[in-house]
Amino acid sequence: MEFQQGWPRKIIHVDMDAFYASVEQRDNPGLRGKPVAVGGSRARGVVAAASYEARKFGVRSAMPSVTARRKCPDLIFVQPRFDVYKEVSLQVRAIFAEHTAIIEPLSLDEAYLDVTENLQGITSATEIAERIKAQIRAETQLTASAGISYNKFLAKLASDYRKPDGLFVITPDMGPSFVEALPVERFHGVGPATAARMKELGIFTAFDLRAKDEAFLLKHFGKAGRHFYCICRGIDHRPVLPNRVRKSVGAENTFLRDLTSLDDMRAELSPLVDKVWHYCQTTGVRGRTVTIKVKFADFHIITRSRSRAAPILDCSTLASISAELLAAQFPLRKGVRLLGVSLSSLCADAPDVDTQMTLAL
Repeated sequence: MEFQQGWPRKIIHVDMDAFYASVEQRDNPGLRGKPVAVGGSRARGVVAAASYEARKFGVRSAMPSVTARRKCPDLIFVQPRFDVYKEVSLQVRAIFAEHTAIIEPLSLDEAYLDVTENLQGITSATEIAERIKAQIRAETQLTASAGISYNKFLAKLASDYRKPDGLFVITPDMGPSFVEALPVERFHGVGPATAARMKELGIFTAFDLRAKDEAFLLKHFGKAGRHFYCICRGIDHRPVLPNRVRKSVGAENTFLRDLTSLDDMRAELSPLVDKVWHYCQTTGVRGRTVTIKVKFADFHIITRSRSRAAPILDCSTLASISAELLAAQFPLRKGVRLLGVSLSSLCADAPDVDTQMTLAL
């Protein structure tokens, strides 16, 4: 990919194909060609990754195991081996490092690379992506998909476009039109509550979003309005951040109606805990400090935290601490419009980590 003057950045997003499941099929020939799910098969288990054979039945990552089994009765569950996945991930990152020092890992199986000025002096970002894919296949016997573009948002979209083992380029000329038909849910920074708000305003796609001026978006979405104004035009100025140290991981949700009962809030808290723990399982990080965030109907916000001496090693502990922190705030005088859960004081490679998948969404 050659970039025009004025579009200086060349960004590649590399995403390993069905990473955990593919590693299991690689290491166990008896699983090849069969529907495989990595994760717990118990009642509260969740799918961490699904092979492409399983995906044909509608099995997806983060799906409850009972739902996955219902969709695919012949589904084979395999317990995760995060030590192996980390080892393969390090192999892949070593391949990235042969081409650029500007690498932003997002998880064990995906990363952004800025190859504008690369270590091997290759002018074409497409050629670099092709070499990386070929080297990953040769050294790990696994496939990866790559997206190439002039910003991170489009590079990630491109890597999804022709999976598995895909390669797709979105040039500066293609960017705005490529984004045009995308539903707003595909945009970076648009969660379920924001998507619902957009739809109330008649905004369903990037084309609809582009019809609104910046003042309108700022009025309805605050400072995020500027981001939405840019991204629907294929503009994303975020740089690739090498050696990014994440201080916390969290999830939050804004409700369409204010909540008042503890039971309702506990029900809403559960999927937030699961999302946080899913990130921990995916990346291998653990944390010591749990924080809940409560935003009331009048927009007043409180946070409450609890720290432990050792890292939290299972989802049930994270869930119980979060629930206790929430229950301690009752009785409440005001309705709640947002709940959030975060884990901080993070560390990697916590000792004796229990990798049993026990999440439910």
